[in-house]
Amino acid sequence: MAASSNSSLSGSSVSSDPEDYQPPIWKSYLYQLQQEAPRPKRITCPQEMETRPKYYGREFHGMIPREYADEMLGGAEGAYLIRESQRQPGTHTLALRFGHQTLNYRLFYDGKHFVGEKRFESVHDLVTDGLITLYIETKAAEYIAKMTTNPIYEHLGYTSLLKDKMVHRLSRGRTEPRRVTFQRDDRISSPLGRRSALKDSPEKQCSYEKLHNFKVHTFRGPHWCEYCANFMWGLIAQGVRCSDCGLNVHKQCSKLVPSDCQPDLRRIKKVYSCDLTTLVKAHNTTRPMVVDMCIREIELRGLKSEGLYRVSGFSEHIEDVRLAFDRDGEKADISADAYADINIIAGALKLYLRDLPIPVITFDLYSKCIQAAKISNADSRLEAIHEGLLQLPPAHYETLRYLMAHLKRVTMFEKDNLMNSENLGIVFGPTLMQPPEQNALATLNDMRQQKLVVQLMIEHEDVLF
Repeated sequence: MAASSNSSLSGSSVSSDPEDYQPPIWKSYLYQLQQEAPRPKRITCPQEMETRPKYYGREFHGMIPREYADEMLGGAEGAYLIRESQRQPGTHTLALRFGHQTLNYRLFYDGKHFVGEKRFESVHDLVTDGLITLYIETKAAEYIAKMTTNPIYEHLGYTSLLKDKMVHRLSRGRTEPRRVTFQRDDRISSPLGRRSALKDSPEKQCSYEKLHNFKVHTFRGPHWCEYCANFMWGLIAQGVRCSDCGLNVHKQCSKLVPSDCQPDLRRIKKVYSCDLTTLVKAHNTTRPMVVDMCIREIELRGLKSEGLYRVSGFSEHIEDVRLAFDRDGEKADISADAYADINIIAGALKLYLRDLPIPVITFDLYSKCIQAAKISNADSRLEAIHEGLLQLPPAHYETLRYLMAHLKRVTMFEKDNLMNSENLGIVFGPTLMQPPEQNALATLNDMRQQKLVVQLMIEHEDVLF
């Protein structure tokens, strides 16, 4: 079958009305080729081999010449055997007949059999998968190279509909990042003698884009790629699946899928230690529920608490709060009836921020912020920090903006809680900023800059955000 014989199969057109949506036509050419691929034929050794490793069967023939192995395969497509290498005793070679020639592969075993990235429970499965891949890539090389040029992904309907719904919802509650310039104004007698001026220049739009979290996946039964609509061939590890939304695509197609993952709540197993953007997209919120709920509770009954955020709550109770959020989500009870000590709630918030896999101030911006803090000129320093904030992912920016506004309100009760912006900077610096490489010495050296960045964000949150 020629590759062009299936060119008429393509994704169906889809109306913007979800009620008129028609599923795409899955392309069958590669599936048909997999059905045509040669089947494995094990060539067994007529005698018992004392040197045979326990993880091989009768297909092991011991140390035989390559020419003899070729003769034993007999020219039958799919025939295979295992031999011990004469050049490197103790190593093993898989001899496989395909395309009217004998192919030799170095064979490994570490609990599973492999010649490349894929690992198999049995040699028979390895050969089956190899024959499928060889056959398809030989027969349809040109087809495979072009199969991503006419994707059906945009026609799937649910992606664009969910995206439009999300943008509409988030646009009602979020604050757009704004660009600010800082300059001297001698007419103003503020401590830093500066004023902020908003520019009307266009800014990047705040949209909660999220990369798909693709991981290699073995599909049971036939599966088709949801990007190009082609069959995902092979016996195992046929493609990748997004662990957050469940999208199934070829590995090569995953590089072309837009950053529009819409996490499925059924796949999000926890709240703590979950990627920030993943969590807010899964729950259709502008910020993580932990941040909103903890700050709301603290501002309700804790702003005058001495040593707020500095004094630690009981670690066992903080762990209870974490488990409550992981188990109950926004229904978690963190009221005074459940936890009278407000330091437990403050500790739970700090723990959430500290356990993020990507810190609120992301790894990519860590060095930029540290360098900004080292600038001696106050106006230039603020300008550099502001430029860094504008590069944050939208969900991170909104979370940081909301947190800094809260911490600014905490400092307004300094006479009672004894927490000024510098003290809060000491507490939250290492929590919000972590170096890309977990280097204890680097973290220690940067502590002063970490503190200063957070301190300045609190003091100037009205112009930095």
